Amino acid sequence: MSVNKVKSVAGISIPDSSIATQATELLLEHGTPFIYNHSLRVFVFASLNARRNQVAHDAELLYISAVFHDLGLVPHYSSPDKRFEVDGANAARDFMKGHGLPKESLQLVWDAIALHTTIGVAEHKEAEVALLYSGVGLDVMGEGYEHLSAANRNEIVAAFPRDDFKNRIIPAFFRGFEHKTDTTFGNIKADVCAYMIPNFQRKNFCDCILHSPWNE
Repeated sequence: MSVNKVKSVAGISIPDSSIATQATELLLEHGTPFIYNHSLRVFVFASLNARRNQVAHDAELLYISAVFHDLGLVPHYSSPDKRFEVDGANAARDFMKGHGLPKESLQLVWDAIALHTTIGVAEHKEAEVALLYSGVGLDVMGEGYEHLSAANRNEIVAAFPRDDFKNRIIPAFFRGFEHKTDTTFGNIKADVCAYMIPNFQRKNFCDCILHSPWNE
């Protein structure tokens, strides 16, 4: 996979410890250049948000979270029946277990990845969880775009190109869970299914209540 590998961008150092490097290698092996660039932008954006808001955090754990956050979309890590966020979180946890990281770190990264699409929850969790969520929101939906200087935006995109991101990301999401669309129930990724599948019938919470086996 041909991608840019830089030591720092926009004043943010890219972690290069042994575990960070091995995480990057897994992303390069099983991901795509598109997911790689998105994941690295997410890390840099999250780190810039931390700097702007003076949020203390573990940069290595944030980096691992960013690297694995969308790997649940790729065939190597995708399960037949779990949300892609959970697949990515499980993959990261297994990877970190192999490196002997403490249980608290495993749980923190698991939560960050599993909750990165959960609006209204992730931003109230621990720093790394909230920061990953903010980095994803900035790259995917432009949340906080106004806080980035033009110089930083240009430098980050030059290092990790967007490559027609707006038009490519929705189909990329969909390919990751088109075989298990029921897993998007209650999540914003149901919007992806509705966009990609004509006449998509969402599972409905109210229907679940009204058609439960209870007689009242």
